[in-house]
Formats: sequence, structure tokens, C-alpha cells
Amino acid sequence: MQELIDLLRQPWHWTVSGMGIVLVMFLLMRAGGRFGVSSNLRTLCAMGGAGRHSDYFDYPWKDHLWNLVFIVGAIGGGFIGATWLASPSPVAISPDTIDYLASIHVAAPSSDSPWGGYMPAELFGQWDDIGILVLLSLGGFLVGFGSRYAGGCTSGHAISGLSNFQLASLIAVIGFFIGGLLMIWLIMPYLLPLFI
Repeated sequence: MQELIDLLRQPWHWTVSGMGIVLVMFLLMRAGGRFGVSSNLRTLCAMGGAGRHSDYFDYPWKDHLWNLVFIVGAIGGGFIGATWLASPSPVAISPDTIDYLASIHVAAPSSDSPWGGYMPAELFGQWDDIGILVLLSLGGFLVGFGSRYAGGCTSGHAISGLSNFQLASLIAVIGFFIGGLLMIWLIMPYLLPLFI
């Protein structure tokens, strides 16, 4: 059993994820469902009675309970991956990336990191720092606003929308990439040093 766990702890080829996404998309298309994360928030709010206060949440949410299985699976899979299947080695990145991260005051991945070397401890390990909490909360708000404004999240548009040949999803995905590139290359290098 230990040999199997050690094997599973090795980095997996990206095609494993690709085949899993294809399988999920095939099953969802056969069942008439849509793939996405942001719609789960709408379902949870509707379950909590938000439909009494907003027409947006007043819809037959019981028809969408199957979508919550996806979010539970994502959380459960993340937990399993982070606890039992985590590689003891830090993620391998190029020396140029390590130099770039150092230039914006982010340490290179390390196996000593509480996040297994996958997320910068300068951001995700400082829960007692009010500046970091403000930065993460602002980022979460902008992601939520963008998802609502775009009519779906990155996974919904990039996976479900593009596989259904939706022009709106193509435009949204192009916008996501442009926004991500602008943030990483033009905004984050100046914003991050203010918080860490």
C-alpha cells in the first residue's frame, strides 16, 4: 500500500487532469449540466433564502444541487492532495522564475513551507497580517465581481463554454488572460511590496 501512496505522490502528467476534465464534461453534456464553480455560490445563497431579498436568487435551486457535488469533490480532492498525496519535494520552477519572485519579495518554493511549496508563504501564511487579509479579500471581491459581470467563472467559460462553442465564453476567456497578464506583469510587482 505504501508503494502505491509513494507512486501517487509523484507529480502527475498534465494529461491525467485533461482526461478527467474531458470525462466530466462528457457526463455533464449528456446530463444537460454546466461545469463551473461560481454557480455554486448562487445555489448556496438561494438555499439560504436569499431569494426573498433578490430576484437573482429566486430560482429552482433544488434542480442544481448536483452541482454542489463538484465543489465538495474539489474541496475533498484538494484536502486529499494536500495531506496524503503531497510530494515532499517543492514544485520545480525555472531559475528565471525564482529570480523574478525574489524581485517582488516572494521566496522560492520550499519543502519547509506550510503550503508544501505550492503557494507563497508571504501571502498565504500571514493570516495575522491585516494588510495581507485586505489584499486577499480585495482579490476575492474582484474575482467574484468579475465572475458575475462575465456571466460565469474561468472554469465555466474556459471549459464548459468553449467546449460548447459559445462566443461569449471565448471573449470572456480572452479577457481573463489579458487581465491575468496585466495583473502579474504590470500591477502585482508594484502592489505586492506594499503588503509584504
